[in-house]
Amino acid sequence: MITPHEPLPSPAVSLDLDLIRKHSIPGPRYTSYPPATKFTADQESYELEDAIDEDNRAGSGPISLYFHLPFCETRCWFCGCNTVITKRRASAGEYLDDLAREMRLTAARMDTSRPVTQIHFGGGTPTFFPPEELRRLGALISEIFPNREDGCEFSVEIDPRRLTLEHVEALRDIGANRASLGVQDTNPRVQLAIHRHQPHYMNERAFAWLRANGFRSINVDLIFGLPLQTPETFTKTIDDVLGLDPDRLSVFSYAHVPWIKPAQKIFDDREQLPDAEQKLAMFAAAHVKLTGAGYIDVGLDHFAKPGDELAIALRQGTLHRNFQGYSTRGGASLYSFGVSSISSTGDSYRQNLKTLEEWRAALDAGRLPTERGLRLSDEDLRRREIIMRLMCDRRLDFDALTRSLRVDFRKRYAAEIASLADLEADGIVVCTPDTVTVTALGAPLLRVVAMRFDPTLTAGATQHSRTI
Repeated sequence: MITPHEPLPSPAVSLDLDLIRKHSIPGPRYTSYPPATKFTADQESYELEDAIDEDNRAGSGPISLYFHLPFCETRCWFCGCNTVITKRRASAGEYLDDLAREMRLTAARMDTSRPVTQIHFGGGTPTFFPPEELRRLGALISEIFPNREDGCEFSVEIDPRRLTLEHVEALRDIGANRASLGVQDTNPRVQLAIHRHQPHYMNERAFAWLRANGFRSINVDLIFGLPLQTPETFTKTIDDVLGLDPDRLSVFSYAHVPWIKPAQKIFDDREQLPDAEQKLAMFAAAHVKLTGAGYIDVGLDHFAKPGDELAIALRQGTLHRNFQGYSTRGGASLYSFGVSSISSTGDSYRQNLKTLEEWRAALDAGRLPTERGLRLSDEDLRRREIIMRLMCDRRLDFDALTRSLRVDFRKRYAAEIASLADLEADGIVVCTPDTVTVTALGAPLLRVVAMRFDPTLTAGATQHSRTI
């Protein structure tokens, strides 16, 4: 890891768009390694449930809890999340009944006295749930997992269109202290093209309510590459959002995968998507605007104020990456609940069934609703550590990795190190006999560097989005 006294690459270095253009290829986002595309339905041979027992032996460390709340009133045509579209509010209470069953089934195999260091509500739209149902979920968490750490990070994804002051007060009362607002774009024409009408006053109102109720960190999600966006309109969106003074921003590249998300086919039919050059210009505009405003480029699509925990973790070498992106809470086993959610222990991943019907049928049968997953081999674990060090530290220390991986890093991964020669020639990395360091110029291409250490990739595969 980077030690606190080592300087990080300056985030203010200008982007080399020709370099990004040259190396922008499809690749995993590395929220896990191996990527979720490698999960298998062969649960029995991988003994996925045994991994829970092994993770809860005496002396086990902290846990992180994730709850997938999948309901949305309307479908945003760009969305790649697992959602259930309905206006029927009773669905929330029924889902919560089933979520409680899954929590109890899982908890029966766990040491529930383990400290809870992180809680996250994702969606869907968590605020589809009425305030009283959010309070009920909070009470269930406290009952089943009672040992919440002081300072537990409790975050919730929020759609400002579906938010009331009562929602915010309920979230505050159950301990939520961080929020992530889905804004995407503030331009009315873009919003019409993506089927998401969201006047900016809704974002301003949400910020005011959250600040007044003590939320200590607010993130904004933006997406570039959407229909009818231009570099000029996206720059205006960033200006609008900077006026809200968020603590963090996530600026995602739109992933066009109509073969997975059929709703996105409408964008092909209407031929309104910006081309690759326009998309690259949007990325550049966002980077210049945000770093110029003092935000730190944490990595990939994450930006944070210098005093934010995420930026501090980057400086101190304690940054972590999980299925929610970059995080400050490493070393915790992740237990996730709800349709399609993914759990991870030290050597396993488990993903739940993806439809309500299948998920409920498993619970009715009294079994965990797991659809697929993976047990990691020793080599998987080593490569995960290498890739996560690149994604979080932007650096590989060969001696430190030799000690932590218990293999001779230089010898074992000589071919991978040698494969970086073209990236070094392009100024993306600097290689010495003892280290590989990603340069400030190469920071937007972290995924490309990490891919050199990933043997799971198949030449010509298109199951991943482009790196930019």
